[in-house]
Amino acid sequence: MAADTSRSRAREGAKRIREFIVAAAVEGTPAPGTKLPTERELVKRFNVPRNAVRKTLAELEAEGSITRHVGRGTFLAGRAPGGIGEIPGDNVSHTSPAELMDARLRIEPALAELIVTNATAADFERMEACLEKAEKAATLDEFELWDAALHQVLAEATHNRFVIRILDMVTAVRRQAEWGKLKDRIVTPERRIRYQEEHRDIVGALKERDAERARASIVAHLQHARRNLFGF
Repeated sequence: MAADTSRSRAREGAKRIREFIVAAAVEGTPAPGTKLPTERELVKRFNVPRNAVRKTLAELEAEGSITRHVGRGTFLAGRAPGGIGEIPGDNVSHTSPAELMDARLRIEPALAELIVTNATAADFERMEACLEKAEKAATLDEFELWDAALHQVLAEATHNRFVIRILDMVTAVRRQAEWGKLKDRIVTPERRIRYQEEHRDIVGALKERDAERARASIVAHLQHARRNLFGF
C-alpha cells in the first residue's frame, strides 16, 4: 500500500511539473530561452523523487518543449507538444495497447504523403536527432522515449494541426503503465536493433521524398511491432 501511495504521489508530481512547463511554453511567459529551475529545485517544489523529475524532463525534451545542456541547465524552448496546450492523457486513459496498435496501423502510414509534401530541412534534422538518441540510449525507457519522440516528430512534419493532435493522443497512451509493462516483456536487444533499422528505413525514404516507400516502411514497422506485442 505504501509503495502504491508513493507511485501515485510521484505520478501526480510529474503531471504538475509537465503542466507547469507546458503552460509556460503555451503562454510565452517566461520567454523562450529562459533557464528553468534545476532538478533539485523541482524535486523540492513539487515533492517528487529525482528520477520522476528526470523522466518528465526527458519526455519534454523529446517533445521539443525544453532544451537541456550539460553543465548549463534546462531552458524553455517555447513550443508546447503539438503546439497545443491541453494535455490529452486523461481523454485516452482507457485505451488498450491493442486498440492503440489497430489505430496506428490505419493512421500513421497515411502520414507519409503529407510529410513528403510538407516537411522542411529542420523537420528532417529533428528526425535524425531522435534516431541518434534512440540508438545511443542506455536503457529501454530511454529508447522508448526517443522512439515515441520520433513518431511525434513525424506527425509534426506533416504541418497539419489535426494530425498532430491525433498523434499527441498516441503519445499519451504510450506513457500509460500498461503499455510500459508490455514493452518491458517483449523488447529484447535484438528486437530493439531491428526497430532502429526500421526507423532508419522510414526516415531515409521520407528524406528522399519517396511517399510510397515510406508508407510501406511504416506499415512493415508497425506490423512487426504488433507481432512482437501480441503474436499476430
